[in-house]
Amino acid sequence: MAESKDKKATRRQRVTESLTSRQFPIRRIIPNMVTLLALCLGLTAVRQALEGRFELAVMCIVIAGFLDAFDGRLARLLKAESPLGAQLDSLTDFVNFGIAPVLVVYLWALQSTGRIGWAVILVYSVCCALRLARFNVDMEEADRPAWKTKFFIGVPSPSAGGLVMLPIYLYVADIVNLADYPAIILANTIIVGLLMVSTFPTFSGKGLTHIRRDLVLPLMLFIGFTAVMLFTFPWFTLTAMSAAYYLFLPISAYAYWRLKQA
Repeated sequence: MAESKDKKATRRQRVTESLTSRQFPIRRIIPNMVTLLALCLGLTAVRQALEGRFELAVMCIVIAGFLDAFDGRLARLLKAESPLGAQLDSLTDFVNFGIAPVLVVYLWALQSTGRIGWAVILVYSVCCALRLARFNVDMEEADRPAWKTKFFIGVPSPSAGGLVMLPIYLYVADIVNLADYPAIILANTIIVGLLMVSTFPTFSGKGLTHIRRDLVLPLMLFIGFTAVMLFTFPWFTLTAMSAAYYLFLPISAYAYWRLKQA
């Protein structure tokens, strides 16, 4: 009798385990849903540019950039990291920051440059694809020093997507209309593309998990101020952020060199 009860309990446990194994936790697909939302925004940006709504196109890409910075942290927070999510994020980055931004810039000001302009667009996209492929390979290195997680090698694709649209920020903010000087736009596009595939170290926020207590309040004030400026003066703020990024490149290289020497 006791043996019969044990068999029933074992059978019930097996049925429960079988049902559980067929279920998939919702929390594990939330980061991928955020990534797919960013992909939709990138593709929508291309459509808006084709219809001549360049300001809206740029905003779609900017929002996609913020979502890209959020989905990875969300995956780590929910313990939902997966190889599928990593590959999906990489493919989304190529569309959102390797294709959409330069197409917007091309449709805005470079169609008059003909084959030269299109060749520059292709160079940028190829550089972005190479940069993402190298990043995926670097992440698989098991013996990567901990201090290197504080840096990217080359400009990351989301930052590059923002930098390549700098001429549009300047135009919408009524600072200068570089559409009349397509050579400058072509030069900026080539420089950003080469920075992606370069070995130039740039600061990475992914390795930043803790900060000193005395920096918590200043950091919160800075984030709040940046958010207020983005909502109130978006084009001036995007211009300032792009200029600040260019200015910080030598500082990040110096910090990388100091840590490498140490």
